[in-house]
Amino acid sequence: MKQHSDFKPVSPEEWEKAWQDHWQEAEMDYELPKLSKKVRDERDFLTQTRTPEKEKQRIQRISKEFESAVKKLSKVGPAVTIFGSARFKPGDDNYELSRKTGEVFAKAGFSVLTGGGPGAMEAGNKGAFEAGGRSYGLNIILPKEQYPNPYVHKSIEFNYFFIRKVMLVKYSCAFIVMPGGLGTLDELFEAATLIQCKKIGPFPLILVGKEFWKGLRDFVGYMAGQGVFAPEEIGFSKIVDTPEEAVDLVLKSLPPDFHKILEKEKKKLRRNLKKIR
Repeated sequence: MKQHSDFKPVSPEEWEKAWQDHWQEAEMDYELPKLSKKVRDERDFLTQTRTPEKEKQRIQRISKEFESAVKKLSKVGPAVTIFGSARFKPGDDNYELSRKTGEVFAKAGFSVLTGGGPGAMEAGNKGAFEAGGRSYGLNIILPKEQYPNPYVHKSIEFNYFFIRKVMLVKYSCAFIVMPGGLGTLDELFEAATLIQCKKIGPFPLILVGKEFWKGLRDFVGYMAGQGVFAPEEIGFSKIVDTPEEAVDLVLKSLPPDFHKILEKEKKKLRRNLKKIR
């Protein structure tokens, strides 16, 4: 297994340098940069008034993508979504942790949904796929194309991030968060906010990897101390160390009748494995 280097705190100077480097590359250094055509087009768009006709066309594209995704996922069955970084490689500890997570949830009778790309997403799909479970990838179309990983039974493509997130939440009865970066944090807090505001669930939101998530736990505690949310709202997620702990928590959260559905799914899984062998 590949080991990652020890955590090194980011100094204020390093943070400032990273900020400046980022905006210089984006040609937005807050002075008067020379703009590429792409940046000019984006700026020009933001200064224009939207016409009803163009907005109507945009709404139609959004509606069409929603409709297509709902049709493709309508028969997904009991499912969990695994979030995590796209940057982990096969052989990394976190890749293997994600693969095992997909495996144990598939064996428990769940379909596994991910963002469909590489890293923890690929690993989660791979674990479910190789265990004989159902594996879905909800892939986002990016300027630097993200190719669907090969361990999905169905890949569904999205142009809009927000539609993809709706689908990853809509069809899942639990959210399993592996170590990840900004995209993973976005998905984590999207789910946490929906649960906090009672727009969904409550559904289990489980963070896997105690060492990785320690800093977040400490920061959330600090935020509560500043009064931005109530202390009792800190427990929006459970932090565990193993996939087995995660699946046990999800199973305990489900109503008794749901377990009958999972038993049917496990029978299908066993039949699938016999066919593979």
